[in-house]
Formats: sequence, C-alpha cells, structure tokens
Amino acid sequence: MMDLAAIRAATPGLATGQVFLDSAGSSLPPRVVTDTVIGHLHREAEIGGYRAANERLDDLAAVKTSIATLIGATADTIALSDSATRSWADFAYSLPLRPGDRVLISGADYASNAIAALQRAKQTGAVVEHIPSDDTGRLDTDALAAMLDERVRLVSLQHAPTNGGLVNPVAEATRIAHEAGALVLLDACQSIGQLPIDVAELGVDALSATGRKWLRGPRGTGFLYLREELAQTMEPARLDLHSAEWVSEREYRLAPDASRFEFWECDVAARLGLGAAVDYLLALGPDEVYAAVAERADYLRKTLPELPGVTVRDLGTEHSGIVSFTADDHDPVELRDRLADHAVTVTVSHAGSTLLDMTARALPAIVRASPHYFVTTDDLDRFVATLADITR
Repeated sequence: MMDLAAIRAATPGLATGQVFLDSAGSSLPPRVVTDTVIGHLHREAEIGGYRAANERLDDLAAVKTSIATLIGATADTIALSDSATRSWADFAYSLPLRPGDRVLISGADYASNAIAALQRAKQTGAVVEHIPSDDTGRLDTDALAAMLDERVRLVSLQHAPTNGGLVNPVAEATRIAHEAGALVLLDACQSIGQLPIDVAELGVDALSATGRKWLRGPRGTGFLYLREELAQTMEPARLDLHSAEWVSEREYRLAPDASRFEFWECDVAARLGLGAAVDYLLALGPDEVYAAVAERADYLRKTLPELPGVTVRDLGTEHSGIVSFTADDHDPVELRDRLADHAVTVTVSHAGSTLLDMTARALPAIVRASPHYFVTTDDLDRFVATLADITR
C-alpha cells in the first residue's frame, strides 16, 4: 500500500498547502526528480556538459529501459524526445504519403496532431478525415470499420483526450485498422502514468507520450515508442550524426533501432529527471497509482453534480483521471482564477485544443480538474467547498 504521507512529504509543491488538481497539465514532480535535474546541472557547471553526460551514459540508457518496463516494450523501441507533440510529429512527418492517401483522426484528437496531419495532407495531396464518435462519445469503431479501405495509411487515436475523462477503445480500433493494412499512431500524452498501457495488448504501431503530466517528470521531456519492425526500418524525416552514421562521401547508415528518431543534442538533465520519475512510479507500483487516480476522479464525478449549476462534461463509458465541468453563469477562466486565489489549482481547456469535439458539443471551454494519487480526500472536499462558495 502506498504511504500517502511520505509521498506528500516528498512532493515540495505541496508544502504551500495548495490543492493541486492539474496533473493533466503539468504535475508536481517528486523531490527525487528535481534533485536529479538540478544535480546534473550543477555537475555540468563543474566539468562541462560533455564530461557530465559521459559520466551518466549508463543512466541515460536506463531511462529507456524504465520506460520500456512501464509500457511492456523493449528499450530499443524507445526514442527520447522533448515532448509528446514532437514524438507524434516525428512519426507522422516520416510516414510516406501520396496523393489520394487518407489519414483518419478521431473526434477527440488534439489540435497539434490535427494541424500536423492537415499540413502533411497539404504537402502530399493526401486527405484528412474525421472518425465519428458513438452515442457515448467514444470513438465509433463501427464507423471506423466502414471508413477503412486500402488508401488509409494512418489512423490517429487519442487514448485519453485533453478535455475530459473519456477513454477510447484503442485495442479494438487498432485491430480494425490493421485488418485494412493501416498503421496506428496512439497519442498517450494524457494516459501515460495514470492508465495501464501495454503496447503488446494495445497492438499500436507507434505511441507518443510526455513526461510532464501524469508521470510527474520535467517539462521538455517525452518519448516515442515504435513497433520493433518500424524501429528498424522506418526512415525519419530528419537525421543527424546520432540518428545516422556518415559512412562515405554519399552514404549514411541509419541507427539500427528507435534511436534513429533522436538527435544528438538534448537536455541531459531533463532526461535523467524523466528516468527518475518513471522509476519513482515503478517503485510505488503502477497498478496502485492507477487505482488511486481513478478513485479520486470518481469521487469528484459523484460530488461535483451535487453543486447547483455545476455540470460534469465527461463522456464515454470508461473514464480517466480528468474531470471536466462547467458552472452556469461562470466563465471557465474566471473559475480557474478565483480558485487559484484560494490556493486551488485547476486549468481550462479551450475549444481550440479539441476543436471537433468541443464544437460538436457547443462548448467554448471547460474547467479541468485532474487529481493525482498524492491528492487527499480532504483536498477534494476543500476544492468542492471552495467551488460551491464561488458559484453560489
């Protein structure tokens, strides 16, 4: 069983007494993460970045091993990056597309992914199409099956959208896409660290994820998972002397694994911090963490509707740790700022982030509360009471 008191004591951001409900944005790192990052920066200042990095080569390699352990992969299928968006784009821009090819995105797809897909379509003559949602708000797998043909090159899936507690049926959608010969790219930005992810069970060809959210890692970190065959054969859109080797005047050789999607220059301190964050999660026990997140989110979904005028906006039949809501006659930004005045941290998700879904539901913005396992029931009750006072 997790020791909540020890976990909170190891989280410096909680020392101020705030109620922190924004792990879907950028969570509070445990002390081991900040100590790791700051310690390496000090070492760089002492002996220079090159020597400092060389001292930690084994530790840097271990970051991939830890991530692979978390998602049921192998280290050679992991490429480290600076964000989930970078990872998603690195894969999408490397996929060869021709005129008439089709890229399918879900109704909950994130704006950065959709924009990248639209740009690729503009550059190549491909087309981007939207997979409908079913009556519950989840991706409609029957509609997906009906849309598929030999021209579909990529299906983009959002595991857990940024604007609410929906969880999409990834394994089923992936199976359907593969039957038509399409590749599946999963955005796990909002699910890694709060939902179970096993890439073998999900069957996806690639997965993008961030470090700063539910993993409690540093900003400027993320990773790309590639199915082993793709990690060994796919050519990235951009290369350097780390992702490839210059072997003759007119020839280069790609790195033999997913590191072909990495560049040599990187934030070593941040990557070590990401490794510390993943190791912290593994030591706590991921299943316990996932259960604790679900319990706290479910508590809010049951409690918030008891407040007059407050509506929970989560869709789907399976839910993540994100709880979205609105309050009658109160602008979401105003609510966020007034809660902050009372040391309660939430955030706002605007329609521009998930345009298709938010437009369909006529929601210009929602408030997003995302309680992690370090949040107590007293914290949640304080949040609900404060929100009640504001909206009364």
